[in-house]
Amino acid sequence: MEIAELFIKGGPIMYLLLITSIAVAAIGIERLVFYNYAGDGGDNFLDSLKDNFQNQSLADVANFCHKEKNIVAEVALVGVVAKINGENVEIALDNAYTAAAMKLRARLNYLSMIVTLSPLLGLLGTISGMIESFNIFSLQAGQPLAITGGIGEALIATATGLCVAIFALLVHTYFSQKLDEMLTKIELTMNIVLSKVGEKNETP
Repeated sequence: MEIAELFIKGGPIMYLLLITSIAVAAIGIERLVFYNYAGDGGDNFLDSLKDNFQNQSLADVANFCHKEKNIVAEVALVGVVAKINGENVEIALDNAYTAAAMKLRARLNYLSMIVTLSPLLGLLGTISGMIESFNIFSLQAGQPLAITGGIGEALIATATGLCVAIFALLVHTYFSQKLDEMLTKIELTMNIVLSKVGEKNETP
């Protein structure tokens, strides 16, 4: 049976499931692009940050952080600039961490929602299809194929909902792992900045 035919036989709920599957794919692509940007060169940056604090002035460290295009460098830059401007470094880093975490967590809740929503939509489609099948059976007594065929078609929605949920769960799990890794790197960066800025003063 062709996919288009299965889709049509699944009922109106299939359109909602199609929208949720497209949403999962769109969120996955957008998050993949963002996480690639956010984590690009992060490990090398952490390795170089301590050396830069030891061998360069705060202004040079700030310039080094500014040149790096990743989220850990952005957080480090906030802390260094706060030190240069005589502000509270710890508060500045906490605010930067919160902002970075919000960016990293963006739209992941939608994936979690779709994991739960898709099977429910599939079940709704199945129940709706079964009700219709029983109505047909009551009108066409003595034709068991009418109800069994209808139930088979109704189960298409449940199968589709489960497939969408599995897809969303895999995508959500992958980015949850990436989120934990990025937040850990940001915390390491914050610790480095906090431990080093007290040892250096801004060079006039």
